[in-house]
Amino acid sequence: MTLRALTIASLLAATAVAAPLRYAEDRAPPIVNPLFTTTMSEARLAELVFEGLYTDDAQLSSIGRLATSLELAEDRMSAIVHLKPGVTWHDGETFDSADVLFTVRALKNEKTASTDRGRVAFIKQVTAIDDHTVQFTFEREEYAPEDKLHFKLLPEHVFAGTAVKRTDTFRTKPIGTGPYTVDHFNDDNSISLLQYDNYHDATRLGAITMREVADKNYQSKLLLYESLEALVRVMPRDLATLQADRKIELYPYQTNSWWYVGFQQARPPFDDARVREALTAMVDVESLLAPIGTGEVVTGPFVTSSPYYNHKVERRTLNESKSSQLLEAAGYSRSGEYWTKGGEPLTLRLTAQESLETSQDVVIALQSQLESQGVKVEPTFVGAAEWKSKVWNDRDFDAVLSQWSFDRSEDITEQFHSGGKLNFGSYRNADVDTLLEEARDTSDPQRKKSLLRDAHAAIAADAPMIFLWTLDSYSAVSRRVDNVVIHPFYYFTWSREWELR
Repeated sequence: MTLRALTIASLLAATAVAAPLRYAEDRAPPIVNPLFTTTMSEARLAELVFEGLYTDDAQLSSIGRLATSLELAEDRMSAIVHLKPGVTWHDGETFDSADVLFTVRALKNEKTASTDRGRVAFIKQVTAIDDHTVQFTFEREEYAPEDKLHFKLLPEHVFAGTAVKRTDTFRTKPIGTGPYTVDHFNDDNSISLLQYDNYHDATRLGAITMREVADKNYQSKLLLYESLEALVRVMPRDLATLQADRKIELYPYQTNSWWYVGFQQARPPFDDARVREALTAMVDVESLLAPIGTGEVVTGPFVTSSPYYNHKVERRTLNESKSSQLLEAAGYSRSGEYWTKGGEPLTLRLTAQESLETSQDVVIALQSQLESQGVKVEPTFVGAAEWKSKVWNDRDFDAVLSQWSFDRSEDITEQFHSGGKLNFGSYRNADVDTLLEEARDTSDPQRKKSLLRDAHAAIAADAPMIFLWTLDSYSAVSRRVDNVVIHPFYYFTWSREWELR
């Protein structure tokens, strides 16, 4: 064999070994920093790059990742955690106690403005006993603190202080301890990840590439034509086609995710519970769901399989008589096409994200239902940047169509507490505040269950949202990928065992 032929053969062999597992996201994450994760695409990417002290095993029980053991004090007010030795950050620096202290303090720092600040609310103080031992002191008794120590850790040596900004250069140059490093943000919005050579555990995929593919139909075609190895979520209309392909395996998985139409309760007329209840009574949720897939209708802020879901809360159904009575009591009358008050029609400006799958189908159907009953609907579809500006910052909307996604802690405090950072609908209920505070503070699982079921009932009665559904989810993966087990929330938690043939 000539030298040139040998060189080409070597390059081909190297290419085969380095072939990445390619998966698709509707939109590439704009940043990679677990302190500011607001989308599922960001959460999935963070799972590949960063790690916490604890993670989930296959039974969703907590097991150590960067922690080797935990000693809970007899009074349950503190715990000593031993850190895994020999772990390094992607830049080669040693992981130690200083990084744990830094992350907790950064999350607690109000100037950081992290949406995950509530994850460390149970921690009163954290101190370093030595380089690989930390002590957590708790606000109240903790019976299983390891279940709350899943938040991702950051490298202390990279930051100037604990007031971390979303705009820090770290967002595009992330450094974690996870199995993969971010190798490159590509011009086509894809993100290339490479296996970290000094990773402290075994992993089988040499590389992963996240591809931005906005068209869901095109995602399925890419998988069929072997330009992708994985689709995170298959559209219902594509299930039969993908299931019939012998090169593809479908994996069902449960998510803690539910859809809703949320009202802006800081502006009239949606500050009036009667108007919100009337609009809720105009909606046939089952009819909205049917064209986009299968799932379960929810009555409140938890999925039906959750221990906190209150099954005693009755599902709101289409009731035109009830909606008419409520609107009349709120001062509206109908003599023509629309319900009016003071000569102005009842108008709902409905905002939805362009990237939310099937949102257009849902909005069109919802508009038809409401307008047939006398409500003028003005829909608007916005991109990610405008959504952040319009909804999160300016809160300039009447209602939004969106979804909430939770991890297994199912902590809804930030969404429904009057002081919650994610409460962009301006929901206020002092009793709910108390229930959520007590549920977060209690160490008794039965009491927590009771408190959150009561919160579910109280929130449902206030109708701050039209609670819609949780969808059945399927991932599609090439049969060339072995040992696939999918985490219901983070997707890639157990991907260290995945192997691409």
